[in-house]
Amino acid sequence: MVGRKVGIVGAGFVGATAAYSLAIKGTCHEVILYDINTDVAIGKALDIGQSTSYAPKGTIVTAAKDASDLKDCDIVVITAGVPRKSDMTRADLLMINAKIMKDVVGNVMKYSPNAIILCVSNPLDIMTYVIHKMTGWNRNRIIGMAGALDGARMAYQINQKVGYGSGQTRAMLIGDHGQNMIPLPEISAVGGVPLDQIVSKKDMEDIIARTKDGGAEIVKYLGTSAYYAPGRAISVMVEAMLDDSRIVMPSSVMLDGEYGYKDITVGVPVVLGANGVEKIIELDLDEDTKAKFKISVDSIQDGIDILKENNFFE
Repeated sequence: MVGRKVGIVGAGFVGATAAYSLAIKGTCHEVILYDINTDVAIGKALDIGQSTSYAPKGTIVTAAKDASDLKDCDIVVITAGVPRKSDMTRADLLMINAKIMKDVVGNVMKYSPNAIILCVSNPLDIMTYVIHKMTGWNRNRIIGMAGALDGARMAYQINQKVGYGSGQTRAMLIGDHGQNMIPLPEISAVGGVPLDQIVSKKDMEDIIARTKDGGAEIVKYLGTSAYYAPGRAISVMVEAMLDDSRIVMPSSVMLDGEYGYKDITVGVPVVLGANGVEKIIELDLDEDTKAKFKISVDSIQDGIDILKENNFFE
């Protein structure tokens, strides 16, 4: 982490909000935005750059006019991809975004071969798997951002329910970034007090349901996906790696025997530091949670199998 330079591929709402959050916190020396629409990247870089006069530290915010401008990044955040349209099948969406990922990852490997990659593109766990297969890099250097967002959404729902402890709430989830995510209230807490000591079972069920529907609820009102919470979740993960703060954060990572699975990317708690994933934490899951985790893993595997059936990895 010599240059503290972060590249963000995709200057849409999520990528730009992540860049803004990093710049306002003064986390990086340099943030560079890259987008297929160069004018959008330039405009947002100018706007964000002009906001840094009020930041605690100066941050250089620029736009890449070419992929080669992503040279020597310490971390590259990938948000590029297309949303699913009504006439698309799941296989269509997977193939389109996987092909976009292949192009993006090729450029990252060429221009920032020592970077850590943080994947934000959806479907998150499957795209993280694609990056692993495209790069062949050590698994600690490729991370999917999902648990940081889902955990923040769960913490918000807990605070809405109990009415206190904002900023002191720690929520833990495992599994995929979708309807099969598995909130773990038994190891979540408010101010260090276990959640099951202050929330009823009925309220817990409501918290879990609203957490799973958190993204869809925002789309219902905005007509577009969320970007403030995802952008901040990205910046928190980037900060942890740049500062080597070794925080525990649920993230989508490649398993190699942990939890009884291999060659699959799925959300589990990890320690984030200067090397990316410093450690994968294995929780002792009860039989019910193991069964739910298998459903989550199987749903990710189904998506990977679609790519394999379409000869994507050949």
